Amino acid sequence: MATPAFEELVEDFEFLDEWEDRYRHVIDLGKAMDPLPEALRVPATKVEGCASQVWLHAQFDDGRLHFDGASDAMIVSGLIAVLRRLFNGLTPAEVGRVDAKAELARLGLNDHLSAQRSNGLRAMIERIRETAAQEA
Repeated sequence: MATPAFEELVEDFEFLDEWEDRYRHVIDLGKAMDPLPEALRVPATKVEGCASQVWLHAQFDDGRLHFDGASDAMIVSGLIAVLRRLFNGLTPAEVGRVDAKAELARLGLNDHLSAQRSNGLRAMIERIRETAAQEA
């Protein structure tokens, strides 16, 4: 189960044959995000388990998840943008049903991230799932 925004991203990636092009596209997605206000870069929003600094701020509007985030690493900011496309707009129950590993594999991300980045990505996904579970 993926959001229409994520399906659009999958289609975009199908046109990018080289991993370097996909990598640049992920970075560009991160650069296009609105910056997370400094007031939201606090210990409560910081994601532990990431090699870089990562903050995720989630809220629920009409029972649907909307989160923003930031990182001090460009590729991680891009990964946040990818996760936003995967999870934003879903209900807490829907968040729990997303097979994030399988969905991200459709982008080829699993094969090209370092072990540290993969661990950080898992930590971000876990934070999103925990937040949704608390809202359910």
